[in-house]
Amino acid sequence: MIYPEVRAAIEADDSPDLSAPGFDVAAHREEVRLANLREPREDVASVEDVDAHGVRCRLYTPVDPLPGLVVHAHGGGFVLNDIDVHDAVCRRFTNRVRRPVLSVDYRRPPEHPFPAAPDDLDTVVGWLRRVGPPGPYAAHGDSAGANLALVAALRNPGFFGVVALVYPFLDPHNAFPSWAEGAASGFDPAEATWYWEQYARTEADYDDPDLAPLRSDRLHTLPPTFVATAEHDPLRDEGEELARLVAETGVETVAIRCLGQTHGFWRHARFAASEPLVRQVAGWVDQHLT
Repeated sequence: MIYPEVRAAIEADDSPDLSAPGFDVAAHREEVRLANLREPREDVASVEDVDAHGVRCRLYTPVDPLPGLVVHAHGGGFVLNDIDVHDAVCRRFTNRVRRPVLSVDYRRPPEHPFPAAPDDLDTVVGWLRRVGPPGPYAAHGDSAGANLALVAALRNPGFFGVVALVYPFLDPHNAFPSWAEGAASGFDPAEATWYWEQYARTEADYDDPDLAPLRSDRLHTLPPTFVATAEHDPLRDEGEELARLVAETGVETVAIRCLGQTHGFWRHARFAASEPLVRQVAGWVDQHLT
């Protein structure tokens, strides 16, 4: 069953139809950004906007940081959200993981379709190699950001010491059985299809492993990998298939399914399951960067 607080959030959801004719993506982004900036947030030792060779990032540093750094890619269907929307959860995560977190403000479609976003993650990796704080490094993301974090690790084998993915958005064909739950879970297949249509340049991109990493032949190059899915998330099966494929290559892999939850809960502190998952991800990172 969907837990009561999650069900109530789904019933109260008044998100617009993104695919409606004339929908103003830029205005919606700004509305969501301002709404999230009004939410309460934790203090961290420092927050600094940095230029990673042309890619805007935000560096969060906790009190008495441990060695290492986490590269975070935000979710939002590749199209929506930014480092302001994810500011609160990045602060929480920074304090739990006890290491600096670098949140990447990658370029988004439709203005900048694939491969702009993964190319921006590559630019950040190159910047870290040259002038960034000393590693070791972790790759982390949620939803579309988990796709980008995974692709960054696949494009840069050996750079990251650990990968942590929260309900990754991986299959542009929405072909897994969990998509049958559809809109009842709060994430309509039509919305997902719209995101992929904005992200891809052509249908041929749907077969590119840098867009659809389940197709990658480099999964064996990944470091220890953690995948979290939500029981009632249409993305559940593709995330769990990723975990299976990675484990089959011999890579240390842990996957968990968060019962009663659906897509998006991780970054919202008001959901009871959010904080335990933030701490689990932090623990996985700590286990492999220590």
